[in-house]
Amino acid sequence: MSHFVDRLTFFRAKREKYSEGHGITTNESRAWEDAYRKRWAADKIVRSTHGVNCTGSCSWKIYVKGGIVTWETQQTDYPRTRPDLPNHEPRGCPRGASYSWYLYSGTRVKYPLVRARMIRHWREARASMSPVAAWRAIAEDPQKRHDWVSRRGRGGFVRVSWDEINELIAAANAYTIREYGPDRVVGFSPIPAMSMISYAAGSRYLSLLGSVCLSFYDWYCDLPPASPQTWGEQTDVPESADWYNAGFLLVWGSNVPMTRAPDAHFYAEVRYRGAKSAVIAPDYNEAAKFSDIWLHPKQGTDAALALAFGHVALREFYLDRQSEYFTDYARKYSDFPLLVTLTDREGQLVPDRMLRAADLPGNLGEENNPDWKAIGFDETTGDLVAPLGSSGHRWGDAGKWNLEQKDGKGRDIRLRMTLADHHDAIAPVAFPYFGGSAAHDWTATDHERILMRNIPVREIATADGGTIKVATVFDLYCANYGLDRGFGGANVATDYDDDVPFTPAWAEKVTGVKREAIIQIAREFAQNAETTKGRSMVILGAGLNHWYHMDMSYRGIIQLLVMCGCIGKSGGGWAHYVGQEKLRPQTGWLPLAFALDWTRPPRQMNGTSFFYAHTDQWRYESMQVSELLSPTAPEGDWSGAMIDYNVRAERMGWLPSAPQLLQNPLDVGAALAESGGNPGEAVASKLKSGELTFANADPDDPRNWPRNMFFWRSNVLGASGKGHEYFLKHFVGSLHGVIGTDDAEGLVRPQEVAWHDEAPVGKLDLMVNIDFRMSTTSLYSDIVLPTATWYEKHDLNTTDMHPFIHPLTAAVDPSWEARSDWNIFRGIAKAFSEVAPEVLGIEQDVVLTPIQHDSPGEIAQPYAPQDWGRGECDPIPGKTMPSVALVERNYPEVFARFTSLGPALEKLGNGSKGLNWDTAHEVELLGKLNGTVLDGTTKGRPKIDADIDACETILMLAPETNGEVAVKAWQALSKSTGREHAHLAEGKEEEKIRFRDVVSQPRKIISSPTWSGIESESVCYNAGWTNVHELIPWRTLTGRQQLYQDHHWMRAFGEAFVTWKPPIDTRSIAAALGKLPNGNKEIQLNFLTPHQKWGIHSTYTENLIMLSLNRGGPAVWISEDDAREAGIVDNDWIEAFNVNGALTARAIVSQRIMPGSCIMYHAQEKLVNTVGSEMTGQRGGIHNSVTRINMKPTHMIGGYVQLAYGFNYYGTVGANRDEIVILRKMSKVNWFDKAADETGTSDASIGTTRREAAE
Repeated sequence: MSHFVDRLTFFRAKREKYSEGHGITTNESRAWEDAYRKRWAADKIVRSTHGVNCTGSCSWKIYVKGGIVTWETQQTDYPRTRPDLPNHEPRGCPRGASYSWYLYSGTRVKYPLVRARMIRHWREARASMSPVAAWRAIAEDPQKRHDWVSRRGRGGFVRVSWDEINELIAAANAYTIREYGPDRVVGFSPIPAMSMISYAAGSRYLSLLGSVCLSFYDWYCDLPPASPQTWGEQTDVPESADWYNAGFLLVWGSNVPMTRAPDAHFYAEVRYRGAKSAVIAPDYNEAAKFSDIWLHPKQGTDAALALAFGHVALREFYLDRQSEYFTDYARKYSDFPLLVTLTDREGQLVPDRMLRAADLPGNLGEENNPDWKAIGFDETTGDLVAPLGSSGHRWGDAGKWNLEQKDGKGRDIRLRMTLADHHDAIAPVAFPYFGGSAAHDWTATDHERILMRNIPVREIATADGGTIKVATVFDLYCANYGLDRGFGGANVATDYDDDVPFTPAWAEKVTGVKREAIIQIAREFAQNAETTKGRSMVILGAGLNHWYHMDMSYRGIIQLLVMCGCIGKSGGGWAHYVGQEKLRPQTGWLPLAFALDWTRPPRQMNGTSFFYAHTDQWRYESMQVSELLSPTAPEGDWSGAMIDYNVRAERMGWLPSAPQLLQNPLDVGAALAESGGNPGEAVASKLKSGELTFANADPDDPRNWPRNMFFWRSNVLGASGKGHEYFLKHFVGSLHGVIGTDDAEGLVRPQEVAWHDEAPVGKLDLMVNIDFRMSTTSLYSDIVLPTATWYEKHDLNTTDMHPFIHPLTAAVDPSWEARSDWNIFRGIAKAFSEVAPEVLGIEQDVVLTPIQHDSPGEIAQPYAPQDWGRGECDPIPGKTMPSVALVERNYPEVFARFTSLGPALEKLGNGSKGLNWDTAHEVELLGKLNGTVLDGTTKGRPKIDADIDACETILMLAPETNGEVAVKAWQALSKSTGREHAHLAEGKEEEKIRFRDVVSQPRKIISSPTWSGIESESVCYNAGWTNVHELIPWRTLTGRQQLYQDHHWMRAFGEAFVTWKPPIDTRSIAAALGKLPNGNKEIQLNFLTPHQKWGIHSTYTENLIMLSLNRGGPAVWISEDDAREAGIVDNDWIEAFNVNGALTARAIVSQRIMPGSCIMYHAQEKLVNTVGSEMTGQRGGIHNSVTRINMKPTHMIGGYVQLAYGFNYYGTVGANRDEIVILRKMSKVNWFDKAADETGTSDASIGTTRREAAE
């Protein structure tokens, strides 16, 4: 019967009761239930994931009905693990489960948007001019340029067509390249592993232009410099499944249940298996709830705690008794037995550099690279020997770069770890101590700045006919930890209660952790490692790595792991998880991403140094380099401001620079091509004469400004932009909240950088953001392009946390006028090729490249560096200055090259990390798979027209996804090591993972020599496994785990050995205290920004589903004690500020926060529920409004094996945890809901509104 008739007869339907009237049956319609049934019905279910840099890399089912994504649930079909290991699923979190909200939300960018004032000027000019001429007319008109620059961040967007906006962008790029140079066009996008093709789209376009790609891993401060320093590896860590193999888990500064939710089940499961868990965190966090013991040191004192742990382990397992496992491991795999020279400085012996074969008569028989071969004593013969594995063996001694216990002549050796029983003398040696003073409320101790400690030394003959004193790293190491070994002298501890630096008693004063707990954890951790042969693991993350002296904390922990034999052992080691940095098919991705198939080298720049210079934060530098210097520093001129050190590093070829030269590199290239000769020699000569100058010497000269900026897959202004307000003022040119001035007392004027009394405001001509949502960066951009969401495009995704590669897939077509990143940059490239011939043709481009890690150039500077800019040597490309290349750019062919695979792979091969292999066969297969170009200048080349073509290119070229390539890669490594490694890819030769394979199911990658672990049924991925089990050296000076850092600058700043350095004094408070009182008490707190529960960086923070689960806007956590002192109760509006800027938020008062600190979880944007600041008279800022970039000189080192530069490998990092804020309760809450005045502020009487960018 019809539904209509059913409704008419409803009241006449017979009803029957049962169960004594407690139940009733009726004949009424139940059609209403269909709504619920259909809610869970779907037309199709598609696999995808979230490219959000959360490290989860979780595969999801995307449900589509009627062409609309309705919801998502977790996939559960990951390849199974072995029987004794839990499977990887379930993987996911509430944030990922809410992502489909974004597709149809009000925050979605639906159409290309442009600032109205810009497009008005463009259209007027374009009506009568060609594209490049039109852009020139408006960009060179100061009034017109100011008209749109000054309106950034203040609304005024209008919708435009793709064709029009692509032409505008292309014209701006072409003009900038012709007028200033391709290195004035810059792009920033982070973490390619989360969506490899989307990253590669922009970087390929920029690289074909010769433009600059900025690094991100260092800028995000996710890069732990201690990893390159120790292992010569950016970051390589165990997969989360290997946690299950651990016997002791030390979770340090990582909130696993909250920020590693998809992997946390392994943490729970191994505890059921009997593993012990200790959590170290200053706040009582979610991980602490699940631990066996919780240690809560004073925030920022982790290095002190790690040193005390090491003190206990050394005392009990190396000195009181010798653990056979530990000493054998350290002898084979660390630099403990190698020799360090001792030099006299003002009457005191000081550890100098490692002893080299070149120091000894006849180079000890080593003919190849004797400057780079470390030396030790053979325990059997007592002779000095050069063990295999040093960097000197890697470059030139084919077949000798391995960790076999032999010397260069093939003789078996056993290295002596200590000279305790074989010394010529016991001598006092000087060690620096930095803990005698401390900022804020950190604890200083009463110890001398130089600690003299006795060690056994030998005196040996040198090549110059003299003698030199030497000691083993181990003997110096024990002295550094303050251990009494019976050699007499002061500043050593006989027991744990002695008040000597690095004992548990000393650490108790500094950290607040009871010495008994320190001794217990250190002893149990080491005892477990000894019993299980290395199955003690430390999980660590941003809680440690975001401090200025993060490498001291990390090196302290790493050295504990090395002395306990945990690195390279399943269930043990160093598990650093911050960003989704592991791009597993890296070698296949690199040629696509940086257009290496067409031109080499690409222009790459470390992000931190770039933003420090071009947001003018160097002008506000308050830290004196002399504060960081060691009292035992080598003699020399150590003067200068922080930016001076960066300039010297760039000049000496240590760091990259962007822009590179004051002059347009195309003009320089044209002149060099016309004159002929060697480009490197010509550039070096012109630099020396002053005819050419580095742009870094005057970053505020308009000729040296970055002019065009692309942001995609990121939110710099809403998440990672340390010094947010300086970005707004100097880089963007908008209203800002900078409270301090660049002429304040105590600021350091540079020696080598030009000073302009009036700093620039608004350096960028054009700022383009590509996003699916209206983020903070979008609000300040000139152009916002709508990109596809993660459910609307094809891409690839990998992570550190599991061994699988899987896809992003287009479950639906991009909504409205959105396009995938690949198609966006494809469209811009097409427009550029049409526009460029107006001013650009085939051009010669001079490219300067820093001395690269994993290349023969890394052994360029073996001893104390020489600066040609100071007249200490001549500029020699690739030796004492950057390398120089003359690169041909074919600008009219950018689109043709963007969409096809170039010939360089057949000619030059492919590879990474110092390896290279022939790849012609893979290029041929790609031509058959993707098809070839049918006409034009790229006729016959394999096509990369669509995003799936790009995916197939990566999968075909990478050893991790092509077994045939994996075998070739292992064979390439065997040529260096002299050992057979191809067995690690046995059985995989015929395996080729295709894109549609990973769409069907995630695929486990293939073992590759570009990583230090293996993929195996019997072994979980664990970093360092191949070094220990295959005897492949670490990529360091010694080839071993490098605990002693002997570079000249490392010794100068007191970091040759790990030591304790308190958090720095950022001097951000004094000038802001009492500046604009509001009647409420002001307190000073250390400002911490850990990752949050309700968002992944800034994504999800305005997602309505997530907002409904938390307070729904910015919040700062403070302790009950601090709240009581400031008169604050829970949910009060508070303001936090310093000279850098101000933010507003709700207060969350909690006893889980340590007094003296406050927590504002990372990347809460100012888009939702943010009130006005009483200090600035503008809407409150974000977490980075109160921060400023603080760079560290030791991160600028280059040209020195493991310390040589690599993109995202080593360089200055963006630390921010040392910052102090003034926090107070707000007296007046202003929502700025009135009409704005001409400054963009709703009430100009409030605060100290900044007016530089106002009209």
